[in-house]
Amino acid sequence: MGRNLQSGERLRPVDLARGHGLSTQAVRNYEESGILPAAGRTPHGYRTYTPLHAGALRAFLALVPGHGHRTAASVMRAVNEGAAEEAFRLIDESHAELLDDRRTLHAVENALRDLGPVPPPEAGAGTSFIGPLAGRLGIRPATLRKWERAGLVSPRRDPRTGYRVYDETAAQDARLAHQLRRGGYPLERIAPLIAQVRAAGGPEPLEAALRDWHGRLATRGRAMLAGAAELEAYLRLRG
Repeated sequence: MGRNLQSGERLRPVDLARGHGLSTQAVRNYEESGILPAAGRTPHGYRTYTPLHAGALRAFLALVPGHGHRTAASVMRAVNEGAAEEAFRLIDESHAELLDDRRTLHAVENALRDLGPVPPPEAGAGTSFIGPLAGRLGIRPATLRKWERAGLVSPRRDPRTGYRVYDETAAQDARLAHQLRRGGYPLERIAPLIAQVRAAGGPEPLEAALRDWHGRLATRGRAMLAGAAELEAYLRLRG
């Protein structure tokens, strides 16, 4: 490391905590978990920090909104252990996840764009059993049964065999549920959206949800930029 951690201005735990609305115990916990470098000690055993520790705290708190607490903590631990390449790999993974989320959103929008008014299904036409439909979606039949219990899909039952039969309307509901689940939407939020699509005969009710999704991705992207700036500043401090 390019600088002695104990050189320069001395800061108390309360000095670090005060500027970020944290408790002194939180600062000590961050140090003990490796998010901050090890603190120096006075002859009486009190912790002393330096501007380098303040930079580490700023970097960590800036990383959390974009990467989450766990990844941000892992990034800081890697940097403090001199494993910068591991820190960069973790950051790359977060960016890859964000890109995948953007692709999923794009796929959802395309799926909704293709959804038009659903005509009443003809008897025996465009139907599928649970196994083939699950296979086309790349999910397990148990997932479709779970979605049925949650009200996302409503297959009918074959009166002779009792097997679930998915007509084109139910299959479209399943495809839409699958896309929204990939986008991170919980079941309790998907069910009313699909109900609205059914009632309206099209995807228009989802426009507000998609705008919200775009906004959340943009907010995370900007948070990642802010976190990168503070992390770079901390890396410069370390020398």
